Amino acid sequence: MTAEAAARQPEWIAAEEARARLGVRPQTLYAYVSRGRVQVRADPADPRRSLYRTADIAALAARKSRSRKVSDVAAGAIAWGEPVLASAITTISGGRLFYRGRDAVELAETETLEAVARLLRGGHGAALKRTDRPRPPEGPDMRSRAFLALAIQAGKDPPARGRNPLALAVEAATLLDVLTDAVAGEVGGGAIANRLALAWGLGPGGPGADLIRRALVLLADHELNASTFAARVAASTGASLAASALAGLSALSGPRHGGAAAAVQGLARDAAQPAGPRAAVAARLTEDRAIPGFGHNLYPEGDPRAQALLARFAPTPEMARLQAAVANITGLPPNVDFALVAMTKALRLPEDAPFALFAIARCAGWIAHAIEQEQTGALIRPRARYVGVEPE
Repeated sequence: MTAEAAARQPEWIAAEEARARLGVRPQTLYAYVSRGRVQVRADPADPRRSLYRTADIAALAARKSRSRKVSDVAAGAIAWGEPVLASAITTISGGRLFYRGRDAVELAETETLEAVARLLRGGHGAALKRTDRPRPPEGPDMRSRAFLALAIQAGKDPPARGRNPLALAVEAATLLDVLTDAVAGEVGGGAIANRLALAWGLGPGGPGADLIRRALVLLADHELNASTFAARVAASTGASLAASALAGLSALSGPRHGGAAAAVQGLARDAAQPAGPRAAVAARLTEDRAIPGFGHNLYPEGDPRAQALLARFAPTPEMARLQAAVANITGLPPNVDFALVAMTKALRLPEDAPFALFAIARCAGWIAHAIEQEQTGALIRPRARYVGVEPE
C-alpha cells in the first residue's frame, strides 16, 4: 500500500471489516483486543458497536501474511522440499551421492563399512572399539534381535551430550558391532561384511561377501531421510548414541522406508505368476498403485546406488524379466530397493536380508548425524500449524 493510499484509510473500522481483513472469527478478534494488540473504542454513531484501530489491524494482517509464507515454506520442506538443516556429512548433487565430498559409488569399490562409518563421523585412522561385547539377545528373527540389541544399549548407555569425543568414537564403533552381532546371531570378529556373509551361508572374502560390502557402503547414509531425521531429533535432546540409533531403526522399519523391500518382493511374487511380469506391472498401474523398487525423487536419471550394485552381479531370470517389463511399460529405472532384493535372490540370502543390510549400514549414518547434531547444541523443536477448533 502506498503512502497516499494509507492516508485515505479511515483511522477506525468496524468489527466486520476488521475480521475480514484478518480472516478470523469474532473470538479471535476479541482475543487480540484483550492482549492489547488492537485498540478498540465505541462507535460515536452507535455506542453499542465497537470500532478497531486500522493501523493495528494492518500490522496484524501483515504479520499473519509473513507467518503464512514461512509456514508454507516449512511445510513444503518436510516432503522432499528445500534443505532445512545444515550438515557436513552427506549430499546428493548432480544425480550422485557424496559422503563428506567423496563419491559413494567410488568408495564402494574399495572401502569397508567400518572405514566409511569413520569418514561419516569425520574421524580418521584405525578403528577404536570394545571387544568385550555381550552376547546378542535372543529373538525369533534378525529384525527382532536388532531392535532388542539397540534397546538394551539405549537403556544403559549414558547421554551423548557433554561426552569426551574419544569416548563417543569408541561407543560409535562398538554400537555398529553390537547391531551386527544381533543380526548375525553371534558375537564375531573381522569385517562386518564378512561376518554377515558367514552368517548367511556365504564364504567370507568371496564374491558374495564383496557384494554385501558394496551394498553396506552404498547404504551408509542418504542425507536427511526420515530415519536420519528421527535419529537427529533424538540426539538433539542429548540422548545416547544407542537411543538415537533406535529412533532411526524405528523410522526405518516403516513400509515407506527400509521396509520397501517387502513391497518389491511382493511385486516379484506377482510377476512370477503364470500371467508374467507385464501383467503384474499393468495391474498396479490399473489400480493407480506405485511400482515399488523403481524411480526415485532425488535421482530422476536413475539411482546410482542401484546402478553400482546391479553392475556387479547377474540378477535371476525372474528379476531380470521384471526389470525389463517395468522399463518397457513405465520407463522407470530400478532404485536401490530393487537392487537389494535382486541381490538377495541372486545370493539366496534370507528374505529379510535387505532390511538387515539397510539397518546395519544406515546405523553408521545415524551415529554420524547424532554426533553432528549433539555438537550443535541445538534442540530440534519445530512448531505445529494449528488447524483445529478455534480457541475460546
